Amino acid sequence: MKGFVFHGTGRSAWEEIPDPGIEEPTDAVVRVDAVTICGTDLHILKGDVPEVRPGTVLGHEAVGEIVEAGGDVRTVRPGDRVLVSCITACGRCRFCTQGAYGQCRGGGGWILGHRIDGTQAEYVRVPYADLSVHRLPGTLGSEDAVLFADIFPTAYEVGVINGGVRPGDTVAVVGAGPVGLAAILTARLYTPERIIAVDLADSRLDAARRLGADAVVAVRDDPEQLVADLTDGLGADVVVEAVGVPESFETCTRMVRPGGRVANVGVHGKPVTLHLEDLWIKNVTITTGLVDTSSTPTLLRLAAAGRLPTPELVTHTFPLDRMEEAYDVFARAAETGALKVVLGEERHDVLAVPAA
Repeated sequence: MKGFVFHGTGRSAWEEIPDPGIEEPTDAVVRVDAVTICGTDLHILKGDVPEVRPGTVLGHEAVGEIVEAGGDVRTVRPGDRVLVSCITACGRCRFCTQGAYGQCRGGGGWILGHRIDGTQAEYVRVPYADLSVHRLPGTLGSEDAVLFADIFPTAYEVGVINGGVRPGDTVAVVGAGPVGLAAILTARLYTPERIIAVDLADSRLDAARRLGADAVVAVRDDPEQLVADLTDGLGADVVVEAVGVPESFETCTRMVRPGGRVANVGVHGKPVTLHLEDLWIKNVTITTGLVDTSSTPTLLRLAAAGRLPTPELVTHTFPLDRMEEAYDVFARAAETGALKVVLGEERHDVLAVPAA
């Protein structure tokens, strides 16, 4: 089979690799029907995640069909259509029993495309399949379902829940990429008074407005002043950092009101200055964290019921064998208007949805 292999900083290729097989009785092998590229994959290629070894197949999000299941797998069987979660859970360690699957100490956590071969391939082995794949409702297409492998639970759990979004809040989302847009959609479930989206790219700000942001502002247009103007100088109740660079994090800490919350979602590859000399007196709470995906079943039900619109997020689709081109398009999002790029075996033509 073929997969997208990381060969060191700045080097990768779609190439022939060995077929995966069952290694433990809790494993399943999934034929990949749809897969997507994450901003974290770009961080890996830049060398920001040094624990990823050269030779690793990237990717941690997929939809596909179970083709083989180990003898201890009970919740799925060959032929089932499933979502492959970005987080693997042993189900037995201290953290898994508390639903904190991202911190699994039994061989799980974020391992796909990180410590073991990932999903950007024709087939993928998924350890601990009972808790790490989810059977999909027939009403949810693969292109939509794959968005619930990572970006929706990440935005919801690490951004909205950790940020403590409540009815009547002012929520500022810094970074209107896929995770930031998913944060806007899931924050709306809590009826905030207003949601403000901040980004560099006008195309992403347009998408944020269409998906429910009440106000949008480009970084060049002084977003901190806009937030102050809309809140009588107080600042936002919740600020979600969905970029992962020092400048955006510091912007978030300046936007938040006294007693407010900054929920850091972005993956940072460089140190960030924490201005405690300013923040301590404001009683600001800062949260970080890796997604647990404990919310995935709930989010899938909401999507199947039409409560979480997803088509707006997928701007480009490719066949799997054009993985390298898809990476290029996704990496140049400011030029291409790419939000989420989805690849699948059944696709033969590239669909590029132009930015509005």
